[in-house]
Amino acid sequence: MWWRFVKAVKSREHRVAATTWIAAAAAVVYTLAPIDLIPELVLGPLGLTDDIGVWGILAVLVAREHRRWQSSVRA
Repeated sequence: MWWRFVKAVKSREHRVAATTWIAAAAAVVYTLAPIDLIPELVLGPLGLTDDIGVWGILAVLVAREHRRWQSSVRA
């Protein structure tokens, strides 16, 4: 069912909230930026927890958009 959601977003049948787009852009920038809250060089694998947290927040927002799309399809 996720592929239908992606298709609906690509074909502009479903408008994704601006906050979700901003969070997606922020997640990519934060992951690629050389500055981290918890640096990997100092703490090793533990330093990846902040990156995982940012992607976790994005996953929650995308899941919310998917539920919103599903409710509009059922209506």
